[in-house]
Amino acid sequence: MTDPLDEQDDAATPLTEEEKAALIPSYITLRPELNEAEQANILEAEEWAVTRNRDVLNEKFLKDLHKRMFGRVWRWAGKFRQSERNIGVEAYRIPTELRQLIDDCHYWIENGTYEPDEIATRFHHRLVLIHPFPNGNGRHARLTTDLLLAAVGCHPFTWGQVNLVDASETRKAYIAALRAADNHDYVPLQEFVRS
Repeated sequence: MTDPLDEQDDAATPLTEEEKAALIPSYITLRPELNEAEQANILEAEEWAVTRNRDVLNEKFLKDLHKRMFGRVWRWAGKFRQSERNIGVEAYRIPTELRQLIDDCHYWIENGTYEPDEIATRFHHRLVLIHPFPNGNGRHARLTTDLLLAAVGCHPFTWGQVNLVDASETRKAYIAALRAADNHDYVPLQEFVRS
């Protein structure tokens, strides 16, 4: 018998049994209940994040934001993953890769290497590619990217204008655009984020 919390599309990050055991609300047994609890927590985190002037390009902020987004649902919220995944760098490389991303992004901004939308697109892609947390990486990376855009005086991305948590054609397009960026083709992702 399959675990009802495992019901998701093939692009979602599966949790280990230990990570699933860190679920805080005891009433959650089904994926829709989990999605609802996470979404309520994320809305609170968005309010917290947009009402403060934060240094988005900071490891502590990135961890704090993840904890704010998922801390009422998961005990591991805000902590880097310790297990290997089908996506992301090896767990031991997360701090180094994240530091490199932050440094690269500072450089791109300070030197005008790319236009703001391209900086944000590249930042988003790399943050998803690193996959620092056990779960919630896409949602965390999208919110962080929108906060980065606000910090440089730009409007947030539209992200295909739908909920990307649920399986849909738009989510499939988003995943395909991320995979194209894995091969250094950022055009599909740049088009998607403003569609």
